[in-house]
Amino acid sequence: MNNMKKLFRYILKSSKYIDFPLLITYLALCFIGLTMVYSASMVAATRGTLTGGVPVSGTYFYTRQLVYVIIGFCIVFVMSYIMDVKILKNRNVQLGMMGVIIFLLFATLGFGSEINGSKSWINLGFMNLQASELLKIAVILYVPYIIERKRKEIQRQPSAIIGPIILVGFCLGLVLMQKDVGQTLLIAGIFFSIIIYSGIGVKNFLKIGMFSGLGLLVGLFFIFVFHINILPDYLTARFSAIENPFNYEDGIGYHLANSLLAIGNGGLFGRGLGNSVMKLGYLPEAHTDFIFAIISEELGLVGALIVLGLIYFIVYRAFTLASRTTSYFYKLVCVGIASYIALQAFINLGGISGLIPLTGVPLPFISFGGSSMMSLSIAMGLLLIIGKQIKYDEAKKRYMAKQMKQTSRY
Repeated sequence: MNNMKKLFRYILKSSKYIDFPLLITYLALCFIGLTMVYSASMVAATRGTLTGGVPVSGTYFYTRQLVYVIIGFCIVFVMSYIMDVKILKNRNVQLGMMGVIIFLLFATLGFGSEINGSKSWINLGFMNLQASELLKIAVILYVPYIIERKRKEIQRQPSAIIGPIILVGFCLGLVLMQKDVGQTLLIAGIFFSIIIYSGIGVKNFLKIGMFSGLGLLVGLFFIFVFHINILPDYLTARFSAIENPFNYEDGIGYHLANSLLAIGNGGLFGRGLGNSVMKLGYLPEAHTDFIFAIISEELGLVGALIVLGLIYFIVYRAFTLASRTTSYFYKLVCVGIASYIALQAFINLGGISGLIPLTGVPLPFISFGGSSMMSLSIAMGLLLIIGKQIKYDEAKKRYMAKQMKQTSRY
């Protein structure tokens, strides 16, 4: 009983350091995602078109997503209230994390499930685990950790970071071997965003770019040895559909053409929640890749802008935290998370609007998916725990300044 009281006192005391606008934005996006997953999947679920022809309850995908959201919130709560931020800089934790990720990537290639042309999932029974989602978090933590440790050495000689660069490139090669081009590009974008923001200089950045290319070549070497075609046929075909999908609406441009129709039919305020026409079999992945098209159709431009505004706020907040912290490691982690969410949103929205080929990357916090929700929740937990540490350090600095001022009076 006493331990429970101590825990509640600790939580209450810690609450004053929590970034509640960031937490509320996260919860709002999860709530919108739950609502839209239910709206987008209920008809297809009852028809069995999403479950191998077996009709299920209209709440089937909603219930599963609700479980993922609850697990995600538990992750965020534990990280922001209970976890010690110093554990992120522990060498054994960093090495253990990378070891587990590499094992999962190899396991995915060995006995992973193939969905929509990509072999990116491990079937755990209760959910499909996507190792590349966890790799994003690993890169966001591992690369800043190495750069901070070797910062002065890297400034003098960029080759000091060649080992970790090759390791990240090797992991990207493993993801590419799964034929998951979207996730490969996204993780590479996160990596280069951290490197660019690290401030190691243009000349050194170019040299590190050469080392990064070497790491990618290692991954491509394995692809060549095992004779793996890294681009799935569906993705190759989608390049042809970008220019004018309506010329191919009976074939390779079918998904994109219907996505554009859904976005265009929404107007300013939309058809109303639950009244989408395109989710009635015209967009087979309405609850995952194309959920923003359904949002646009049902909630219109206003609803779409609200979702984009909430996502933008998280990205903005992450960069704000990066500018406030005095820790080089925390700064780069915040930038990595901002890049993660911004780039993933761009790739998803660019795909469904015809700006870039469709790659199967989900919309952050909104699309159905357990691995994505857990990865994004860990990212939010990292932002909250760093924000908490920043507020604590600022409060401590103000207290010390006040003490010194009072002492000087005497």
